[in-house]
Amino acid sequence: MNEFLLVFRRDYKTKETQPSPEQLQAHLGRWRAWFDDLKARDLLARPLQPWEPAGKVVRHDKSVTDGPFAEIKESIGGFIVIRAENYEAAVQIAEGSPILELGGTVEIRMAVQ
Repeated sequence: MNEFLLVFRRDYKTKETQPSPEQLQAHLGRWRAWFDDLKARDLLARPLQPWEPAGKVVRHDKSVTDGPFAEIKESIGGFIVIRAENYEAAVQIAEGSPILELGGTVEIRMAVQ
């Protein structure tokens, strides 16, 4: 089995695309169910970990700003590391991600041995 990084991105800024509080609660339930399924199938390579929505960005000139950038609509909402045989299997897992329901994307990267 290989390890793959799944990075979840979506537009968290455009007001019109944000779910209502009720929709968000239902959506979070689908995330929990998806994570529980991955854990039950032993596909999570590391435990889930929450991350702060904001952070810092260090630029090439070593200036530091609060991140993510204000001009970028789509930002990282989180990531997980999974186990899968190959990219095809990792894509199948990613296709079950609830981020897709909200117009988001999943970036997939395989760990280099």
